[in-house]
Amino acid sequence: MTADGGQTDRIGLFGGTFNPIHLGHLRAAEEVREALDLSRVLFIPSRIPPHKTADDVDPIATTEERLTWVETAIAGAEHFSIDRIEVDRDGPSYLVDTLTAIRERERGRRRTVFIVGEDAFAEMGDWRAPQEIFALTDLAVMTRPPGQLRDLAERMPDAVREAFDVSADGREATHRDAGTRIQLVPISALDISSSKVRIACRNGHSIRFLVPESIRASVESSGRYGPTPSAERP
Repeated sequence: MTADGGQTDRIGLFGGTFNPIHLGHLRAAEEVREALDLSRVLFIPSRIPPHKTADDVDPIATTEERLTWVETAIAGAEHFSIDRIEVDRDGPSYLVDTLTAIRERERGRRRTVFIVGEDAFAEMGDWRAPQEIFALTDLAVMTRPPGQLRDLAERMPDAVREAFDVSADGREATHRDAGTRIQLVPISALDISSSKVRIACRNGHSIRFLVPESIRASVESSGRYGPTPSAERP
């Protein structure tokens, strides 16, 4: 299977658990969109993340809660949309299944770019069907300081290393057979993560300025990640 050729309109695919979505997600998506001139970024919340497990101490919010928070967070953003493809599909949310379905849907219309952080990129060799994943879509590998990745070869998964030719400067790679491309995209170093949001909730602290204000009260009052805050919190 090879990538669609000749498509100039490209869309970003930003998948994740979004447990919960935060300002770092939104800023990263916007910076990648601008850097690669993407016409749109589709946020794809997972239904059942195959690589993450929940527990009583650090839970995963329900699918509908996470979906609603993403929808609310991106409301009004001209170039952002939500894609329910994983939410509406039964079973674990394997990326290869998602990419295969989106490829068929977008064939002849738009070329896809899967947006991924450098840590997750390095682990993709352990995901289901990595060779097929890397032949189905372009990838934008987000990298940020400190220790900013400057050469794709340093973190290229072994499972697909031989399938790619890496550019002399290490910032791009091209699949020898499929023609798909991987690009490094530097983004701002915002010290915000979903785990930091969950920890703040668990400790009864405010998550103001960590998540969009449009979802802050909903996340805090849900009690999903910790005690329900008192009504007196501003």
